[in-house]
Amino acid sequence: MDNPTQKALFKAIQVLLRPLVRVLLRNGIAYGSFAELAKKTYVDVAFDDFSVPGKKQTISKVSAMTGLTRKETKRLHELGDDDDLGTVGRYNRAVRVISGWLNDPLFTDLNDQPAMLAIEGGERSFAALVKKYSGDIPTQAMLDLLEVSATVLVTGNEVRLKKHAYIPGGDPVEKLHILGTDVGEMISTIDHNLCADKTDLRFQRKVFNDSVDPDAVNDFKQMSAEKAQALLEELDAWLSEHPAKNKSSARSVSLGIYYHEKDADQENPK
Repeated sequence: MDNPTQKALFKAIQVLLRPLVRVLLRNGIAYGSFAELAKKTYVDVAFDDFSVPGKKQTISKVSAMTGLTRKETKRLHELGDDDDLGTVGRYNRAVRVISGWLNDPLFTDLNDQPAMLAIEGGERSFAALVKKYSGDIPTQAMLDLLEVSATVLVTGNEVRLKKHAYIPGGDPVEKLHILGTDVGEMISTIDHNLCADKTDLRFQRKVFNDSVDPDAVNDFKQMSAEKAQALLEELDAWLSEHPAKNKSSARSVSLGIYYHEKDADQENPK
């Protein structure tokens, strides 16, 4: 392969795929299933993102672009999506409930900390919080979701927020949803920055050091987690103060922070 761009892209894809393939193999997803999904995604993206403005995208054009036969392109285009929208909704609503608990004065105490709430009863209860921030999810269902992830502590008829972030527990399906959304958002940001004008670049930074004293790693891990959590809470509070005046014009924004660690001599694939 003589094209330097394609060479670099193939190298990047190989690095990207290794941890993903580990997840797939661990969960019993064989190559054939992944290949079918990859073909379906090629067709969907070609239809959605690569049509000529003002012209309808066609099976023939997508076939030429993706390298798939017209028959295969048509078959894949007509397949439905199998997205588990319920899982997506549960995750997003749990995040909104915690954000409301942290930022809404109705559910915080005199020190602006999340208040201990009665599970039921009155406008300052957990039930009221869930109704306000999660729509039609039943109070008990949300309580169970947060309790199994050790996000809240239930004592009698009261509930206290233990963690300022929702990390699914006991439900690998929800953890896999986070894999899809968070990694997808990161790659979308990189894709945007590859194509965008210099005046429209999105923030994309990391710190890196491959000669850290092993005895200092745990200290850095703890310190970085505390500072990252504090920053995310500050940003979440700011976003909560700037709701869209009209839902039809609302924008969705997110900013993620991750921690990565490996042996310095652990090479990426060649």
